[in-house]
Amino acid sequence: MMPHAALDLVREIADRLAYPATSLGTVVAADWRRQSLGHGVPGIALLHIELAAADLGPWDRAHAWLAATSGQPLTTGSDSHPFYGAPALAHALACAAERLPGAYGAALDALDRHMVTDARRRLAIADQRIAGGQLPALAEFDAIRGLTGYGAYLLRRRPDSDTVRAILDYLIRLTLPLDHRGETVPGWWTSSGPSGRPDDHYPDGHANTGVAHGIGGVLALLSLAAHHGTMVAGHREAIRSVLGWLDRWQVDTGRGPAWPYWVTLPALRTGDLPVGPQRPSWCYGTAGLARAQQLAAIALGDRSRQLAAERALLAALTDPKQLRTTTDNGLCHGFSGLAHIAARAARDALPATAGQLRAVLPALLAAVHPPGSDPAAAATELLHTPEPDPGLLDGASGIALALLAPATGTPPHTSWDACLLLA
Repeated sequence: MMPHAALDLVREIADRLAYPATSLGTVVAADWRRQSLGHGVPGIALLHIELAAADLGPWDRAHAWLAATSGQPLTTGSDSHPFYGAPALAHALACAAERLPGAYGAALDALDRHMVTDARRRLAIADQRIAGGQLPALAEFDAIRGLTGYGAYLLRRRPDSDTVRAILDYLIRLTLPLDHRGETVPGWWTSSGPSGRPDDHYPDGHANTGVAHGIGGVLALLSLAAHHGTMVAGHREAIRSVLGWLDRWQVDTGRGPAWPYWVTLPALRTGDLPVGPQRPSWCYGTAGLARAQQLAAIALGDRSRQLAAERALLAALTDPKQLRTTTDNGLCHGFSGLAHIAARAARDALPATAGQLRAVLPALLAAVHPPGSDPAAAATELLHTPEPDPGLLDGASGIALALLAPATGTPPHTSWDACLLLA
């Protein structure tokens, strides 16, 4: 595959974000951005780490952004989470260390200890909640703020550790049904709205389906752990249970299946929850859930289910109605994220769908950066607005990272997307 014109945009973004001292001034200097993987400095570091690992950029840029993250004390403990504070730096350093063996060794060891301590503290709190018969909060278990995110990191760093197995045990318990006010609900039912806060629109809570904040992320982590050979009692049964839940709520769009972003108590009672055209994104939507189900099917050795997941992804990425609901280019819920997921899925896909998934990449890349367009103008639009976002989830560095593999036809050179549970 020849490099796509989108690679020019990647290079332009990287050059605009070359060094902390010359990039966006106070936008990246704010302390919360310094510590935010999703919206700040660690995400920019990931871009330069991946470019350097692919021999497309110098390592000194990556080192400079890592130093900008770690130059002042980082938030730890209950005020941190996988996308903020010490865990955010840990993810970036781990990606650098994959290609620079021995680099950052002492710092990574210290951060690993922080991650284990935090995970154990969170597991103890979850045990108390379960013993008290209470519902979980989204932040207890999700990929962004919770134990699924800690599991994603520790699975890479310490895959055979007792802490990883304890997280997997917890997530398996999360798939078991609960009694809530006389109703049988799934174990990940939360009393809040999708924001994680009390919401009058969700007086009885909801069951979140997404990869970012719901059971989709749990499914992906359980499946990735199985790929690593890290299994605990009830592991396959839990994967099958989540797949059964998704089967129950699958709807036909006319082009292929889709799943609701969440299920409310009235819908649970009636079994009816209409789903209209919606963004097929990573955080919520068919793209992220189809990838999670593809990983699950591979873990179970279920070729029929794998083919169905790959066809669901392909349908979502070629459905004009769903694509019209995608209105930005970001990694989290925009076209660059769809391109990256398609490229990831194509590499693991069955022969019947692998070529078809690769065939959709040019259109997705062109949606972000049409051939013949000016990369300098596109980068300016992203980075020189009244409120520029240089970050991973919604901003420029995430767009550049997501475009790399599909634009070059090569797989990522580091595990930068492990925090997204895509690999």
